[in-house]
Amino acid sequence: MNQNQPKWQGQARADLAGPKADQIWPFLEDFFGLDKWFPTLATCTPVEGVSGQPGCVRYCAGFRTPVDQERDIGGGTEAAATLNWTKQKLLSIDPAEKMFSYSIVDSNVGFNSYVSKVRVMPKEDGCRMVWDYEVEPVSGWKPQDLDQFIGSGLRVMAERMKEVLLGQANRSDSGADLI
Repeated sequence: MNQNQPKWQGQARADLAGPKADQIWPFLEDFFGLDKWFPTLATCTPVEGVSGQPGCVRYCAGFRTPVDQERDIGGGTEAAATLNWTKQKLLSIDPAEKMFSYSIVDSNVGFNSYVSKVRVMPKEDGCRMVWDYEVEPVSGWKPQDLDQFIGSGLRVMAERMKEVLLGQANRSDSGADLI
């Protein structure tokens, strides 16, 4: 890609009615646990360091992208045979602000100079999850591909986290945890 092109920047948001930021943050704070929440992510394993400590690195693999889906529609078999992966390094984490940032340090999906900040903020009726990102233009992608990938991923993450919290509340309400 042309190095003189401006970086792509974007932001995805997901509003959750009900769950509070303090309830959602522990899910996000688990840096090595992304595979529990992000759709189509088959694995998220530690490479080095301690989860939640700046400098730790995770390996994420098995996710599908909008570009893969376009190749599938076009009749290509390359997308089905390719295992997408990234190595992501935690740059900073601030539990008081419920925010962390990370970069992709290696990948086979063309994300160069990718940096992201993920945070959860309180709202009157629940909370808002926000994912800001910046990356050099990605070969074979359009900016809207990345917007769709991150936006839909964040919405699914938010719903999965909410479902877990609702399940915990239902177990507590039924007294099942008292037995």
